[in-house]
Amino acid sequence: MKFKIALLPGDGIGPEVTNESLKILDAISKKFGHEFEFESQDVGGISIDKHGTAITEEALSKCIESQAVLFGSVGGPKWDDPNSDVRPEDGILKLRKELDLFANIRPAKVYPALSGSSPLKKEILENVDFIIIRELTSGLYFGEPKKRWIEDGKRYAVDTLTYDEDEVRRVVKVGFEMAQKRNKKLHSLDKMNVMASSRLWREVADEVSKEYPDVELIHMLADNAAMQIITNPSDFDVLVTENTFGDILSDEAAVIGGSMGMLPSASLSSIPGQIDSDAKPALYEPIHGSAPDIAGEGIANPIASILSTSMMLKWSFGLDEEAELIENSVNALINNGVRTKDLSNNNDYLTTNQMGDEIYKLIK
Repeated sequence: MKFKIALLPGDGIGPEVTNESLKILDAISKKFGHEFEFESQDVGGISIDKHGTAITEEALSKCIESQAVLFGSVGGPKWDDPNSDVRPEDGILKLRKELDLFANIRPAKVYPALSGSSPLKKEILENVDFIIIRELTSGLYFGEPKKRWIEDGKRYAVDTLTYDEDEVRRVVKVGFEMAQKRNKKLHSLDKMNVMASSRLWREVADEVSKEYPDVELIHMLADNAAMQIITNPSDFDVLVTENTFGDILSDEAAVIGGSMGMLPSASLSSIPGQIDSDAKPALYEPIHGSAPDIAGEGIANPIASILSTSMMLKWSFGLDEEAELIENSVNALINNGVRTKDLSNNNDYLTTNQMGDEIYKLIK
């Protein structure tokens, strides 16, 4: 089978870890006979340097024409001017909006062999395996007005948090669909005690819950969830929340497993389990960002990118066996004590390329 993938390595360690994902796709191609066709484009800071924009219209078109997008990372100190009219992050924000990537899926899983790398006590980490679903195309990051201005010599700024009921309903449905396939428990996070948008969110979540009588819906304030993710993480299975809360809480959840270098993500434009011929391609990326402090040193952990690739094979291409082989290979290496620098307590670790090579060997 032939699959068309838009490749956007980006900045920092993005190209390094994405290269290892390509290595794994090569192994999958050889083992199963699939053909992966890549269209590589610039995004983020490198695109600003070359084209004056964080993503060109040509790059956007190539993404829309693909079956999936494999993304690296964007940003770095070189482009960190708060007064700049164009920033690397504009590239991923525009992608999310143009591809209508309304649901960001971030697993938070603790590998037992890595529990010693977590800042939390080992007993708290038992059976931790949950998913955060973050609404991705509305809320504070996209609402209008969004601006800064000076009035009477004083600086002002405003961001606007806006949702309509359809935007809430579709992402909550993703939560219910995923909960239905897991442990049938969904936490919906909001701040309904102080925010009108959260009161709408809760109201719509209750309405959608009637379509899923077998799934337990639990409402929780987002600040309480922030505490519970640290003190009782095994209580969660699937969580769904709005854009800003999801951004913060998913990063918090990412560190409990010991390293952000282990965690993948997917951004979807359709509800899993529902056929949508008009759906645009999904985007897959590691959650760790560009990590400019280690870029070029060959010590970045490529597993988050590789597991993002596994999610792509499963959710965009329907290649469940191939995806499972990648996941099992990663599990086997971790259980056998193979580590990258972020997971090692000594100088016994593999480089980015070496870790990719080891996973490649297990797959082929």
